Amino acid sequence: MSLREEIASARRIVVKLGTSSLVNASGELDPAKIDRIVDAIESRIARGSDVIVVSSGAIAAGMAPLGLKARPRDLATKQAAASVGQIHLAQVWGASFARYGRTIGQVLLTQSDAGSRERARNAQRTIDRLRQMGAVPIVNENDTVATSEMRFGDNDRLSAIVATLISADALVLLSDVDGLYTTNPADPGAMLIDEVRSGNDLAGIQAGDGGVFGTGGMAAKVSAARLATRGGVPVLLTATEKIDAALETAQVGTVFYTRPGSKLNAWKFWALYAADAEGVLRLDQGAVDAVTRGGTSLLAVGITGIEGEFHAGDIVEILGPDSQAVGRGEVAYDAAELATMLGCQSDELPEHQRRAVVHADYLSNYASRL
Repeated sequence: MSLREEIASARRIVVKLGTSSLVNASGELDPAKIDRIVDAIESRIARGSDVIVVSSGAIAAGMAPLGLKARPRDLATKQAAASVGQIHLAQVWGASFARYGRTIGQVLLTQSDAGSRERARNAQRTIDRLRQMGAVPIVNENDTVATSEMRFGDNDRLSAIVATLISADALVLLSDVDGLYTTNPADPGAMLIDEVRSGNDLAGIQAGDGGVFGTGGMAAKVSAARLATRGGVPVLLTATEKIDAALETAQVGTVFYTRPGSKLNAWKFWALYAADAEGVLRLDQGAVDAVTRGGTSLLAVGITGIEGEFHAGDIVEILGPDSQAVGRGEVAYDAAELATMLGCQSDELPEHQRRAVVHADYLSNYASRL
């Protein structure tokens, strides 16, 4: 079975829609556009798939009611627009699905929600329960409370994290471009890239930023696609106007393959890409070489410094001697205790301090990223 056939028959899929897919030329929500999207989603549900929607559009939906002519730039006005727009956005989604007698459930997330393992699990359970009850989860970033420092950045990244969190079988990224091109699709000679199997297929690709109403351009979508495939979720990237074909046969746009044997387990994906790091461990080069080979636990002897007031069980960032990012892991000691152990061989430490600082099972390095 080809990858496109796998996506076409996937049991559990995440469909991400950008703001441009939901609004008219004036930036206002377009119920007719959303109805067409819902028609395609309902057709896919009728074939036996569970569909989770990641929807942008809250800030854009709040602009007209507040009399805003351009997308706000300051955080407070963005949050105000989102608080107004989120209600309107949910109402339009709800009314459209109600045509089929189907209920929706709104799931608003922030980066700090995903960064906490317990809260991420709670979100997963909520989404799963909504599916079990026949409701369609509508997921969005909670722009009303997210700060500029604690945001997913765009809903493309959010959709990749959600897809991995719920163990989706496929992620469909929809926008106003029908696939990934070698350069701007409007440029003469721009060529559609049919598939991406590894980072090598992206060499020389020029991907642009978001449009007037959105935040995530093609560069964000490619980044999200690579992130999802790292978690074992294949991706189809195409235009919203091709949603029928995307959800029926997947014979459109660009597909991104997962890499056989390189899938991160759920914990390691969460630690690398979603978790909040509570501190930093700095390593010497020997320790860097050891942990990046994989399968090796991090011992106190290779640690040259620590930063932060972390506790045992927290996620910490791991840096090399030149501050290069090496990976992340779950630390086994509080910062105060670990400070007394730095650079010590295991046989130089008391018995209760001889276990690994970060066990190999709870250490994920960046060396094998796409």
